[in-house]
Amino acid sequence: MSAWTPTSYRSRPTAQAVAYPDLDALERVVEELRVLPPIVTSWEIERLKTLLAEAQEGKRFVLQGGDCAETFADCRSTILSAKLKILLQMSLVLVHGAQRPVVRIGRFAGQYAKPRSTPTETRGAVTLPNYFGDLVNRAEFTEAARTPDPRLLLAGHHHAAMTMNFVRSLTAGGFADLHHPEQWDLSFSESASLSPQIRAEYQRASEQLAEGLRFMEALGETSIDELTRVEMYASHEGLHLPYEAAQTRRVPRRAGYYCLSAHLPWIGERTRALDGAHVELFRGVQNPIGVKLGPNVSPGDVVALVEQLNPSDEPGKMVLITRMGAARVETALPPILGAVQASGRRVLWICDPMHGNTTMAASGKKTRAFEDILAEIERTAACHEKGGTLLGGVHFELTGADVTECTGGADALTEADLETAYETACDPRLNYRQSLEMAFLLARTLRGGARK
Repeated sequence: MSAWTPTSYRSRPTAQAVAYPDLDALERVVEELRVLPPIVTSWEIERLKTLLAEAQEGKRFVLQGGDCAETFADCRSTILSAKLKILLQMSLVLVHGAQRPVVRIGRFAGQYAKPRSTPTETRGAVTLPNYFGDLVNRAEFTEAARTPDPRLLLAGHHHAAMTMNFVRSLTAGGFADLHHPEQWDLSFSESASLSPQIRAEYQRASEQLAEGLRFMEALGETSIDELTRVEMYASHEGLHLPYEAAQTRRVPRRAGYYCLSAHLPWIGERTRALDGAHVELFRGVQNPIGVKLGPNVSPGDVVALVEQLNPSDEPGKMVLITRMGAARVETALPPILGAVQASGRRVLWICDPMHGNTTMAASGKKTRAFEDILAEIERTAACHEKGGTLLGGVHFELTGADVTECTGGADALTEADLETAYETACDPRLNYRQSLEMAFLLARTLRGGARK
């Protein structure tokens, strides 16, 4: 391999590149970003890598979730706390069901850029640049709004910093204290009501967990602080390379470079080319790195990606996020699992059951069926069990709000219901009730695997 620097990616082909009309203005913004305080710290990154190494061995389970695309307008305390609460509730269900500690990773504090299948959008006789997320341009269909604006990179950094600061404050201030999981109830929306069955099951799980913690404290258990501490980590797709590279730097008393925009950046399905700019940038950082893998990826390319991104086979470094689709997972996933297993490389396998199951409703809105999402999780777990590998986590697009973007679930939402509260900036998300129901069903799947 050629020598790596934080800017060596510029010599490689860049998928999903943004066509800025003023490159000098972009460079001035990048220089500003280089001296701003980081969003995350190197010791937080190293701590997450340790936890992911344990998840690779089956000692922990990863819950990764959040919005498809964050918007600057959603950087509000009510929205952020609701998102944090649903992740905490889901993790409690998984801890209780799977009998394993859960690593909580949010899709927040940086998920402001989105890949698109086409660079432009046409409405009638007008064609404009597509909306690539608040980090790049604005959603309104006007020439001014859709023109890429480099100053939005600074706005993205500011909103990410505010989000991460608020999340840290909540978790450090007792918001997520496992002694009092009953305080995690989502009372922010009267309409976000659960079915009596799910509510009762959740209350039962939270009461049993709190009782178990009190019992261990009564026995003088020395590791009780470790058991009750809730840590929350930030992740986003490392799509916009000038933004990511500007925050890739050395830190005192540590070797190598860290990408300090997120604890866990990932490379998307559209940008994982072996000779591409995204792989080039992220092969040189110390962070754990995720890679999204769709059904058309070849097993050989997966092994080559792992070798490039983690040549020393460092524990906790490599996260492979499969997104095959419920209809294709049973044929597409086993050859990939087998190839990586044969290579002897250490990876953490995570299932993203959302992106491979996107369909178009009759109204033209994108949606996903709850039943397809669940089916991909169950079939993925079965493939891992059969292949002798470990399913180490799940990756959801979800929200704590009472939206109607995915069909199915206990509420039996239909395509006609999509018009009620379709609020996503890009892709459909599970709502509060669907997310918690999914957590219970996933916990049962994990519990069955643990028994076997």
